[in-house]
Amino acid sequence: MKKNFKNIGYAFLLALSLGSCKKSIDEKFNNPEQTAQVTIPYMFTGMLNNTRVRAEYWHYRTFVLTATADFSQTCFLPNTNTVYQPNDGYMGNRWEDFYHPNGSANGVMALYRTMEVTYNQMSATDKVANDVMMNAARVVLYDQASEMVDCWGDIPFSEAGSLETTAAVKNPKFDDQIALYKSFISGLDAASTYFKTATLSGQSSKAFTQQDILLGGSVDKWRRYANSIRLRMLMRMSFYDEAGSKAEVAKMLADPTSYPLIDGGNVAAYSPAATDVLLTPLTTYTGSLQNALTEGGSNYAPDYLLNTVLLPANDPRIPVLYDKNGNKTYKAMPVTFTSEQASTEAANYSVVDSTTFLTNNKLPGIVITAPEVNFLKAEAFERWGGGDAKAAYETAVSQSVYYYFYLNSLGTGDKPTLNAADVATLLSSASVAYTGTQTEKLVKIWTQKWAHFGFMQGTQAWSEYRRTKYPVLNFPSTGKLANYTTPPTRLVYPSIETGLNSHYSDVKAKDTRTTKIFWDVK
Repeated sequence: MKKNFKNIGYAFLLALSLGSCKKSIDEKFNNPEQTAQVTIPYMFTGMLNNTRVRAEYWHYRTFVLTATADFSQTCFLPNTNTVYQPNDGYMGNRWEDFYHPNGSANGVMALYRTMEVTYNQMSATDKVANDVMMNAARVVLYDQASEMVDCWGDIPFSEAGSLETTAAVKNPKFDDQIALYKSFISGLDAASTYFKTATLSGQSSKAFTQQDILLGGSVDKWRRYANSIRLRMLMRMSFYDEAGSKAEVAKMLADPTSYPLIDGGNVAAYSPAATDVLLTPLTTYTGSLQNALTEGGSNYAPDYLLNTVLLPANDPRIPVLYDKNGNKTYKAMPVTFTSEQASTEAANYSVVDSTTFLTNNKLPGIVITAPEVNFLKAEAFERWGGGDAKAAYETAVSQSVYYYFYLNSLGTGDKPTLNAADVATLLSSASVAYTGTQTEKLVKIWTQKWAHFGFMQGTQAWSEYRRTKYPVLNFPSTGKLANYTTPPTRLVYPSIETGLNSHYSDVKAKDTRTTKIFWDVK
């Protein structure tokens, strides 16, 4: 990694990165750290103030809309000859933003490693006072690191951040992706166990509440967050290690008291604001998602999602997802359209809804939501028994409707009305109703979860599409560059890493765009 080889001025870069977000955090969250002193509470807030979680321009414009959402067709991207060739520089930005502070970004790994060093130098009493933030920080680290694994496979982890831990420059080895996944799952279980019995002093509770810009200092929500991410990871690797995943998932779902989840209380008409793990945007957010979508030509309704999934079911989410663009009916732009066709025919096709997405200054960063968790439950119950798959599925679909109406309610503009009867009608429609063979039911679960992710969670949508192979999507291959006629099954390592890390030779042989992530076995 770049910073592991250039330590000159690193302290300045870290201070600059932390300082760049300090003013806005202080103003919005009454940050108790009123000096430039780098402390665990301050670094914890820095981890949460994550540039790759917030709904900001650069993340969507350069990574989600040009790669992961495009490869899962949850957004429209013009059919060019390079549409399946990710930009190396943009992918490198994403890679660096995980490992170290880059400009105004908050490198999760670097901040966590610095927190570790600070924690290890504390007295026993001070360690107890900071345990809650260290455990919460681990949950964030494992969540973000698992997404890196889902995109690239083997990644530097155990030896990453050497400057923070030893003040020495060291080429970090690439850790095995399977071993990493298992360690994250184990670590999330340990964090959940901690939160289950955590008793905070008044001072610790106050500091945690003030610094926790994600969940407001709620130990219960951090426990649910840890369990929910763990459930996601267990299900993601369930076709690779079905026996192991089944045993752990069954234990979790059979004991909701010990393993509470972000599931909205299994209530269809739930409150996303009170339940989901959503990162509130900073006061500096200016609705730049509109630029991210329009500049890349991604502001049109995607073909399969609108024409094949939503319209046939008369889905009540349609008016908060898309706008008719002055036409009489909703109509998605064909996936085969080139940039020229998209430009010429733009007026004839539906676009992403402005109130919900384009001009919504309050659009949150999405970490995990109740609908996703209930889709995971539904799949587990359908495959392995132990619960009511139909009830979990119908709850998930219903919650997704209420979730998108909630996002719409945050914006300024047209606000369609949602009737409970519309949700009931959706659940009984032929393409959504929980009927058919087990395979047909699983396909409905996976397709509806993919639809729920949409472009806002394009990276999760791409991972689930690769894992399940549903929905069955058409990716035009005519006219593409040689070796780029289909979307990749993983991202290749960016040159910022391959050109600097001597351990790249250990993974070079499998660094191809057709190598599969370990859980991609179907």
